Amino acid sequence: MEKDRKALEEKLKEWFEWFHRNPELSYEEYETTEKIRSILEQEGIEVLPCELETGLVAIVRGEERGPVQALRCDIDALPIEEESGLPYSSGIAGKMHACGHDFHIIAGIGCAILAQEQRERLKGDVKIIFQPGEETSLGALKILETDVMDDVEKIWGIHADPTNQVGVLGISGGYVTAAVDRFVIELRGVGCHGAHPDDGADPVPAAAAMVQALQTIVTRNVNPFHPALISVTRIQAGNTWNVIPETAELEGTVRTMDKEDRALFERRIREIARHTAAAFGINASVRWIAGSPATYNDGEMADYAVKTAEEYGFCVVPEESSLGGDDFSFFEEKIPGCYLKIGTGRGQTIHQPGFRVDRSVILPAAEYLCVLLLGGDSWRKL
Repeated sequence: MEKDRKALEEKLKEWFEWFHRNPELSYEEYETTEKIRSILEQEGIEVLPCELETGLVAIVRGEERGPVQALRCDIDALPIEEESGLPYSSGIAGKMHACGHDFHIIAGIGCAILAQEQRERLKGDVKIIFQPGEETSLGALKILETDVMDDVEKIWGIHADPTNQVGVLGISGGYVTAAVDRFVIELRGVGCHGAHPDDGADPVPAAAAMVQALQTIVTRNVNPFHPALISVTRIQAGNTWNVIPETAELEGTVRTMDKEDRALFERRIREIARHTAAAFGINASVRWIAGSPATYNDGEMADYAVKTAEEYGFCVVPEESSLGGDDFSFFEEKIPGCYLKIGTGRGQTIHQPGFRVDRSVILPAAEYLCVLLLGGDSWRKL
C-alpha cells in the first residue's frame, strides 16, 4: 500500500511539473486540456462528452447509490513573467501559473484516480470539473452553459494558499470571497487650447473630483461593518501638453460581500458620475460590467470539511475572508457549495512572479478531497 502511494505521489509530481512548465492563458488552455484528457484516459477515468472548447469534465461512477457531487478545479494561468527560480519554471515567456491552478489541476487528477480506485465505496457519482478561464471571473459560465451541472447536488472548490504551511487548511462557513464588478466612466466635455480653458469644458478636473467623490460610497453610504471597497485603477485623458482634451475616462473595480451593497454601489456610481459631471458643465456615462457574485460556503458542508480534515490529520484554521473573487460562486447560485483554502507553503502570494507551491502538499490534498467525496471514515482505508 505504501509502495503504491509513493508511486502515485511521484506520478502526480511529474505531471504537476509539466503543467507548471506549460502555462496557458484563459480560454487558450488547449494543450492543458489534452494533457489532462490523456492522463485521465491513461488511468481509466471516464471523460464526459460536453461542448467545451477548452476544459473538460471527468466522472467517477460510484457503485453505491447516493448524490452526485462535483469538484471544481480551474486550469488557466496568468500573463506574468516567472521569477520563482524553480527548476521546472514556466517555459513560455510572459506566462506563469502564478495562482496555483496547476496545483488545482493535479489535486483534481489525484482525487479522480483515488476515487476510481475506491468506487466500490463511493456513494453516488463524482464529477471533476477542469474549468477554463477562471481568471476572467466568467469561466464558470462556460460550464453552466452545458448540461454538466444539471444533476449535481453539491460542489466543492479549492484554492492554493501561500499564507499557510503545508498541512493547514482554511475552512469557514459563510461569505469567503467578494462579488467582483467593474465600472467604466466616460466623461465628455469640450476640448480647447490649454491657454484658454474658458473656451471649453475641461473633463480632467471633473475626473479628479469624481475619484475623490467615489470613495465616499464606502465611507458614507455602506454599513461600516460590511466589507466593501471601490478602487479607481485607470485614468486616461489627453495626448499632449497644451491641449485641454475633449474626453476623459475612469475605470475601476467594486468588491462587496452583501447583495444590497452591490446594488447600492452601482446606483451611487451612476449618481455621482452624473451630478459631478453636471457640476463641471460636462456629460458622463457609466458602464457597469457585472462579474462573479460573492462566494458563500454552505455551513453544513463547511462543518463536514472541518471534521474530515481534523480526522485526516490536517490543522484547520478559519478561512480568511478576501475581497478577491472567484467565479466558483456562479455554481453556488445553483447548488450548495464549499470553497476551501489549502496551505501550499508560505511564500510570495498569488499573482506574484515568485509564487510557488510546495509539491509535498499534492498527494495529501488529493487524498483529502477523495475522502470528502467518499464520506464516512474512508480516510482510514486509503
